[in-house]
Amino acid sequence: MPEVREEQVGPMSGYLDYSGRDDVLSGGARMIPVDTPKGTYRVWVKRTGNNPDLKVLLLHGGPGATHEYLEACDSYLPAAGIEYYYYDQLGSGFSDQPDEPSLWEVDRFVDEVEQVRRALGLDAGNFVLYGQSWGGILAIEYALRYQQHLRGLVISNMMSSVPDYNAYAEQMLMPAMDQAALAEIKSLEASGDIESPRYMELLNEQHYVHHVLRMPVGDWPDPVQRGFAHINPAIYVSMQGPSELGISADAKLARWDRTADLASIEVPTLVIGAQHDTMDPAHMQMMASRLPAGHYRFCPNGSHLAMYDDQQTYFAGLIEFLHGIEGRTAGGLAG
Repeated sequence: MPEVREEQVGPMSGYLDYSGRDDVLSGGARMIPVDTPKGTYRVWVKRTGNNPDLKVLLLHGGPGATHEYLEACDSYLPAAGIEYYYYDQLGSGFSDQPDEPSLWEVDRFVDEVEQVRRALGLDAGNFVLYGQSWGGILAIEYALRYQQHLRGLVISNMMSSVPDYNAYAEQMLMPAMDQAALAEIKSLEASGDIESPRYMELLNEQHYVHHVLRMPVGDWPDPVQRGFAHINPAIYVSMQGPSELGISADAKLARWDRTADLASIEVPTLVIGAQHDTMDPAHMQMMASRLPAGHYRFCPNGSHLAMYDDQQTYFAGLIEFLHGIEGRTAGGLAG
């Protein structure tokens, strides 16, 4: 029995040994300066673990949400020996929140991620970029511009085409809703009354508990509750629209479509889809087939936050993919 315990504790003690790391004083957290067209701001990043061959930077969704709803990673990634970084994008969470609408553009966020990568010293030998929802858009855009710095890519719960996403919402999800409630939701949106408690009440009961997180709202885990409470609406509404029921026609992301460019992303890429997602799982499977080194993980019981409502399936697939990358990194392609 003592020998078994020693085998388990030895590697974990190395994984948790922060000595020699430049963020040891702050427990892995730091503020990273980011240059923008409107000046220099700071973004918050927090590291967990040590693994020189596998470092995962987590891109949260929203846009304008926070790292908080990704905290389920703490239940799985440390035991798997994966070094990972929570990161609040500019305008979100613990990062600076400038009142500069011109900064909420896809290209500027891509540039921000690259500045964060450089500051953290991540490179093609170890750097995996993970993006969930809007973070998936950002991850795809980053890969199209900077894949020379990537070891791998994870696109979680995000279609590669917003027009296709909107078509799925309009043709598959909306017809299944109570039509009177849907009409009321659209009426509130048309009148700009999206701050009304009734608006969120309708969205929760008609859409969110079926396709965002398949639990009663009162049972949503604390990280999700905090993540939703701390969304920056100035970013979210301008880029996405007022809700998760499609993306508004006048939002900045309304015409985003990179399906035709997927074939140029050559790094190993995992696409994660879920049966009950706001996103079409068949489309996400198609994405994996078009990526030269694509893999697909399907969560049959999951929704948009499958990391919670199909958690075992989600993290087993994610960890299997990451360990596969780590093995190839450590051992090379020989043999």
